[in-house]
Amino acid sequence: MTLLEKVLYTAKTHTTGGRDGAARSNDGRLEIKLSPPGASGTGTNPEQLFAAGWSACFIGAMGRAASNMKITLPADRAVDAEVDLGTTDGQYFLQARLNVSLPGLERDVAQALAEAAHQICPYSKATRGNINVTINVV
Repeated sequence: MTLLEKVLYTAKTHTTGGRDGAARSNDGRLEIKLSPPGASGTGTNPEQLFAAGWSACFIGAMGRAASNMKITLPADRAVDAEVDLGTTDGQYFLQARLNVSLPGLERDVAQALAEAAHQICPYSKATRGNINVTINVV
């Protein structure tokens, strides 16, 4: 386990009601209704929030990797994250796919950049060895 030497930011949220509840951040920037995956009506779910956070972080990690590799990232770079909630032997688990779009970059360069970002991204580090993750350059 890695212990932080310096904390750069702490996200603070208050959640009530679980998957049928609501969540809000202490600074008021986030206030959302929650609902189970596939439920009708309004509200998001933890898997969507995780996918959004991971993909945003991954794009930031690609920026760091591109700088290290002396590559210019395309302005229209994108990550489509897919987070699956499922079961194995009656237990709940997640798995994920990050579909990375880097238009204009050669495929081998884009692949190397995505792999480097996967080593940098804190979400990728947190999930490594814990869930099945596939990085696809699309």
